[in-house]
Amino acid sequence: MNATIITVGEELLIGQVVDTNAAWLSNRLYWLGICVRNVITVGDKEEDIHRALKQVWPANDLTVITGGLGPTPDDRTREAVAGYFHRRLELDAALVRQFEEEYVRRGLTMPPANARMALIPKGFESLPNPAGAAPGLLYEDSSCGMLFVVPGVPDEMKAIFKTSIEPRISLHGAASTSVHRTLCTAGKSESSLAAELADLTERYRIAFLPSPGQVRVRLTTSGAKAGKNLDVLEVLIRTRIGDCVFGIESDTLEAALGTLLKKRGYTIAVAESCTGGCVLDMLTNVAGSSEYLRGGVIAYANDIKRSALGVQHKTLQRYGAVSKAVALEMAHGVRDRLDADVGLSVTGIAGPGGGTREKPVGTVWIGYVDREGAEAKLIRLGKNRRRNKTASAVLALDMVRRKLSMT
Repeated sequence: MNATIITVGEELLIGQVVDTNAAWLSNRLYWLGICVRNVITVGDKEEDIHRALKQVWPANDLTVITGGLGPTPDDRTREAVAGYFHRRLELDAALVRQFEEEYVRRGLTMPPANARMALIPKGFESLPNPAGAAPGLLYEDSSCGMLFVVPGVPDEMKAIFKTSIEPRISLHGAASTSVHRTLCTAGKSESSLAAELADLTERYRIAFLPSPGQVRVRLTTSGAKAGKNLDVLEVLIRTRIGDCVFGIESDTLEAALGTLLKKRGYTIAVAESCTGGCVLDMLTNVAGSSEYLRGGVIAYANDIKRSALGVQHKTLQRYGAVSKAVALEMAHGVRDRLDADVGLSVTGIAGPGGGTREKPVGTVWIGYVDREGAEAKLIRLGKNRRRNKTASAVLALDMVRRKLSMT
């Protein structure tokens, strides 16, 4: 089954709003075994929506339009769809009463314009909106396929998709013979992983999806033995890069590390300089992280490194703030002061300025201390400040993950 996604809204075209709906829908359809052939973004004008529909209907089995179903004058999707299929709009009185009752419940009076959201093109099915007011729309043609129209508000779009669209697609037997699995990795670049798996990429469908410090490796197999072949492929890859793999599908590095810390009964404390709290932010993204996270110190200035973490003045003078010695003293200091089992530190030059020939922008030291000993690791990153901060935080957590996985 093939699909096209049409996203509607001038705010998307001018870059005022990032189109997260298309990404979410594409991923959801992908896991349903549906091939998304293209994504089209158009403005709020009816003629633009008509032109997009003419391009894709009925060339696809499934078309999803998102956006433009609200009550304001710029919401023209329902009118555009009705016009394209030559259907008149009919007011659903039951929906209007539902809107009014919700306003009464909140002690408010419904604006008359909200009744527009109850206009349904004749012959279309109204899809309940569990997260809002404007219903979704469904049009089915046995020879042309299915058209779904959903609001642009992400929570409402997702709610309608999960409760109404996904079950309908399943009824049509959309699942393909292809199966997919994603391995989540950290610590190696996309190019390094591709080189290690070069012979496998020639024989199998393997895709690399990089982000700072991490790469998601997507595996795809098909045919009658797709599931079995996928298992074999995963074993082959883990044999090569097993130490890089921390999870599958939507697993996160911080959650994987949290599981290890709880398993070992360890606590952790973090000292950050160049990352400015990114490591702590990742760790606290995990519900229940208070079981193992003691806290942290953001020691950006050298005097804070000395007073809050006990870094020696002579160490800073001799080696500089971005050094193995300072990283280790930061890790020791935060571990001792916060009474943790593991001390982790990050100090570096995030950029874009501040680098030298000896220590160029992107130079980062990660320090690790536990009851068994201490270790520091040098990493070399690029010149993008935001990417450097994110990658440093990821690689710091991955260093802890690897250390704990060895014990």
